[in-house]
This record gives sequence, C-alpha cells and structure tokens, in this order.
Amino acid sequence: MKKRQHHISRSTHETTISLDFCIDGSGHCKSKTGIPFFFDHMIHQFITHGLFDLDLSAKGDLDIDYHHTIEDCGICLGQAFREALNPPKSIQRFASVLVPMDDALAQLAVDISNRAYLKFKCPFTTPKVGQFDVELVEEFF
Repeated sequence: MKKRQHHISRSTHETTISLDFCIDGSGHCKSKTGIPFFFDHMIHQFITHGLFDLDLSAKGDLDIDYHHTIEDCGICLGQAFREALNPPKSIQRFASVLVPMDDALAQLAVDISNRAYLKFKCPFTTPKVGQFDVELVEEFF
C-alpha cells in the first residue's frame, strides 16, 4: 500500500518552513521550530500518539513574536494533512475523543469534511506558558 504523505515548503517575509508529513507513520517526529513548548513538545505529542510521521523545520521572526511561525506552521500542516488524504479513501469523516490528563480532561471532535470552521472553547488560566502566548493555540488551529 502506498503511504499517504505530502511535502510542503513555504517561504514568506516572516517564515521559511519545510514539512514532510505522513499519515501512515509510526510516531516519528523531528521538529525544529525554535518554539520549545508548543511545537517542539506539543506537536511531538500529537505526532507520536496519532502514529503519524513529521519532519518539520521552521525559521521565523521569533525575535518579534511567535505569531507568524505558529500561523504558517498550522497552514502547512493543514495543507499537508489534506493533500496526504487526497483522495480521502478508507477514513472515517467524524471522530471524537475524551482524554484524561493529569489535571485536565481534554475533549476533541473532528469532522474532516474540507469545510473551514473552528469552535475553540478553552479557558486558559494564564496568558503564557513559559515564553509562549497561549492565545496562539487557537491561532494555530
């Protein structure tokens, strides 16, 4: 069976991104973004537990802020995911999960229908985690 994968390169005034994504992976993640918490940790968790493969390299204007890098990485990952699923054979369109974590219960529902919509309800109790502005989580999605 041919692996469902896609490569994305994106270069703007603010960022340069190279991303290789494979849906039919084993959980291998190589992420080098300069944003230790959100990408180099959280993306690693997503890839590992989703059993995808990802090789992500991003250079951005981090000295100004993380916004452009977060936004452009989200765009690239979304495009790679969509293209890797094209055509969307043998997948469930809908999925949902409840994940109990240390001090939280995460709930996620996904509809892979190629319609742009996001309902994001996550009351953060602090504006930052380390140097990361938590408001950028919604921006990523």
